[in-house]
Amino acid sequence: MAWYTYCIAERQAFHEQCRHRRPTPLEGVTGLFGHQTFLFPTSEFAIVVSEHNAEDNLANLAVIHMNQQAQRDHARVVADCFKLTTVLPFRFGTMFPNDETLRRSVRSNQRRFAANLERLRGKAEMHLMVLMDGIGPQALEREQRIGPQCQQYLASLRQSAILEKEQQSQARSLSVQMHRMFLPLAEEVTCRRMESGKVQLDIAHLIEHRMVERYQNKYTSAATMLKQCRMHLSGPWPPYHFVHGDGAAQHAQA
Repeated sequence: MAWYTYCIAERQAFHEQCRHRRPTPLEGVTGLFGHQTFLFPTSEFAIVVSEHNAEDNLANLAVIHMNQQAQRDHARVVADCFKLTTVLPFRFGTMFPNDETLRRSVRSNQRRFAANLERLRGKAEMHLMVLMDGIGPQALEREQRIGPQCQQYLASLRQSAILEKEQQSQARSLSVQMHRMFLPLAEEVTCRRMESGKVQLDIAHLIEHRMVERYQNKYTSAATMLKQCRMHLSGPWPPYHFVHGDGAAQHAQA
């Protein structure tokens, strides 16, 4: 039997269901395409899986990656399991052709998985999206008036460099400000410039799960203070951004 995998959890969190070596149904949690999910016990872990047709492996894999509903279903299963215990999410689309391949993969990464579960126990990920104004086109137009027309190309290169540097400085400053406001245990920040010229910061914060309400209150205060930014908060989520190294979230497809 081939398996589609969702996440890794501690076996002791499902003690009653994982008393035997064989996979057992995870009641109340439906997987991709409406398939039943199972707890696959191996070593000290319970792997959350659903059945997959090995004969159509490549075709199904292509379909899954193109299917947005499948992506949402994968995230939903991980989120449902996260309500019950600490989890290490598998990358979307990770499959194993048989029981032994799955067990062998888990055994080879056993120490890393155990360390990640211990480190992330009782913690959750919060996600902030912050949209800030970049340097407007008026500033560029003023720069373009400088110098004769034959120097326009060099001037545009200089303007782009100035724009990029200024936006990076603004983003760094805002990121530091967010860190001081929320004081997360860990954070991951990405920054990108939108076509509109605005700058978008995507910030993942790792916090203690019991501190979610306090974090939400801090977000309300931050949104009131930083009126020059548009902010959106989501979470708590499983700690997708904080599985270190070759953990489940980064596991290559088998």
